[in-house]
Amino acid sequence: MLNIVLHQPEIPSNTGNIGRTCVATGTRLHLIEPLGFSLSEKALKRAGMDYWKNLDVTVYEDYEDFLRKNPGAKIYYATTKAPNVYTDVTYEPDCYIMFGRESGGIPEDILVNNQETCVRIPMNPEIRSLNLANSAAVVLYEALRQNNFEGMELQGHLRGYDWQ
Repeated sequence: MLNIVLHQPEIPSNTGNIGRTCVATGTRLHLIEPLGFSLSEKALKRAGMDYWKNLDVTVYEDYEDFLRKNPGAKIYYATTKAPNVYTDVTYEPDCYIMFGRESGGIPEDILVNNQETCVRIPMNPEIRSLNLANSAAVVLYEALRQNNFEGMELQGHLRGYDWQ
């Protein structure tokens, strides 16, 4: 099972949207405190809709607590500062993909100690970054694609018609 990690997320609607994406893809969500909101906040629940109750989510006190509770985890760090493009790595079926807080990303002391697993989404140089929920979806779906969308439904179904 793939894992999304949010390091100190600040905006509840982004976390709610990412939570909904995790439920839709069978992905675990890991939240590293401090959070910029309460997990009972309305905006979080509204963005996650009624899916939040089905979310496999774990909250950690800090980055060290996360590492201690997930020993040996293969972690990819998504950052605008990375030398590698997110499509240039091979995502293991049980890897962790970490994203930083909206206002500052993943702390640079973490990034410099993990340069070989830092990845970025290419974008125009005039743009500082993409929305956190969009970034998480882009990288997660590449990891899912590489793992053949394991356990996911690959064909849609029409209600009143059949596909020819």
